[in-house]
Amino acid sequence: MSTDLGTLRGLAHLARLEFDETREKQMLGDLNNILDFVAQLERVDTNGVEPLVHLSQEINVLRDDVARNTVSHQEGLRNAPRKDSDYFRVPKVLE
Repeated sequence: MSTDLGTLRGLAHLARLEFDETREKQMLGDLNNILDFVAQLERVDTNGVEPLVHLSQEINVLRDDVARNTVSHQEGLRNAPRKDSDYFRVPKVLE
């Protein structure tokens, strides 16, 4: 399978890419090499091969997610550049 310069230019337009003439020829060659490789993969017999879900058999050992407060309210406000009693003060963003 291969593609032509018109198709490459159409793809470049959709991707908002610009190439000079030498780079365009190089990209066309690279794209055709990729398409040739995909064509090779399509010819591989995969009957009887289970789909691969994970790349390894490793299993993550995760701890239980337990919610807890590690910083008190006052400690959280201590380094705030601007605060108003119990709240952070931030610049107004809506009119």
